[in-house]
Amino acid sequence: MIIRESVTIRAPMESVWDVFSRIETWADWNPVCRQCRFETGARLAVGNCLSFELNLLRFPIRIVTEIKSYEKGRSVTWVGSKWGVKAEHTFTFEPVGEKVRLESIENFSGPMLIPAKLIGIPKRLHKLNRHLLVAIQKEAEK
Repeated sequence: MIIRESVTIRAPMESVWDVFSRIETWADWNPVCRQCRFETGARLAVGNCLSFELNLLRFPIRIVTEIKSYEKGRSVTWVGSKWGVKAEHTFTFEPVGEKVRLESIENFSGPMLIPAKLIGIPKRLHKLNRHLLVAIQKEAEK
């Protein structure tokens, strides 16, 4: 299952990247990923782990991810798994004139996708993904 979403941000790349890369400040403006923190390392870098809470159902779920690839100002991919579902989440940053196109692609796999689909998890994930991108957009455009 793949969830793809994008947003165009009216701000310079440096501003957009700064908002995104300061994971420790996400709690100040991000309604989707709460209690964000680095579990290993203190910045975005391959091999470092970060965690956050999502309110996917009626209760918060802590997700721990490892950064799989990282190109400053261009892209970040982190991977993780929870309850039999593996996820790979890639964010790409593309300059478009004076703006930035931010794209999010989440790729999910695993045996628990079937029951997850039955209870509407993909629709909720898509909504959370959209809210996250809009939050990044609003913060970067301040």
